[in-house]
Amino acid sequence: MKGPLFYSKILLFGEYGIIKDSKGLSIPYNFYNGALKMDENPSEEAVKSNKSLKGFVDYLKAIDEELVTFDIETLKKHVDEGMYFDSSIPQGYGVGSSGALVAAIYDKYAQDKITVLENLTREKLLKLKSIFSAMESFFHGKSSGLDPLNSYLSIPILINSKDHIEATGIPSQKTEGKNAVFLLDSGIIGETAPMVSIFMENMKQEGFRKMIKDQFVKHTDACVDDFLKGDIKSLFSNTKQLSKVVLNHFKPMIPKQFHELWKKGIETNEYYLKLCGSGGGGYILGFTENIDVAKQSLKDYKLEVVYNF
Repeated sequence: MKGPLFYSKILLFGEYGIIKDSKGLSIPYNFYNGALKMDENPSEEAVKSNKSLKGFVDYLKAIDEELVTFDIETLKKHVDEGMYFDSSIPQGYGVGSSGALVAAIYDKYAQDKITVLENLTREKLLKLKSIFSAMESFFHGKSSGLDPLNSYLSIPILINSKDHIEATGIPSQKTEGKNAVFLLDSGIIGETAPMVSIFMENMKQEGFRKMIKDQFVKHTDACVDDFLKGDIKSLFSNTKQLSKVVLNHFKPMIPKQFHELWKKGIETNEYYLKLCGSGGGGYILGFTENIDVAKQSLKDYKLEVVYNF
């Protein structure tokens, strides 16, 4: 048995902000993927994945049936027979490893599922998002449901606000374009839950809330608009501001050894860094107007180009 592939995702803009109703833009990233599988002789990884699926099955039994029902019997039978999620998506890297698993389980075992092929109205997108949010909460405590949504649909998703999401088109890739979005490998695994709780704790302070509203959300929204319109000049100016705000106010989410590198990008304008997912490790997202210069400047780090434009 081998199920269809589900891809990783990158939230280009909107990390933390979408909790507070900023805009967001999420794109599929086909470099990594995962699928449900069974093997005669499972590896250690497969056994571990199968074990976590057992817990997930119990959790899914308790999900509100008004929201979604699963063919639990078949799912349980497959898990008891050793089914696991075979994935190249790194965990704790902010590219949606649990999202792809949730999408795969929904795709195979949900009853009356909303399919990718039908006309995806706003209501259907929101319903999928709330189903995925309930499912993915098993892994993170509190999930927006966006990662699995992106993985399931495999199309860019524009988040206008909590209750207003839509499928969107993004400027087409230009392979020879010097402008680029890239991933920088911090070499550290990030944990989502502790980072989100630091953020929630900070949100209790009035000054932090004001900064989120007046600076963080403002620049995030502007970046999303600029990116979709293809206004490159404005995009980089807003990304620079966003990078500064994150360096000043989200220090705990940036691994210590990257503080200087972050600052250097802002000072030299060679690249601008931002969080990819909740931070604390995993990937760091970078934007540059000249990928050759950025590569030279960051030559001691593992860099993957995601998107040229």
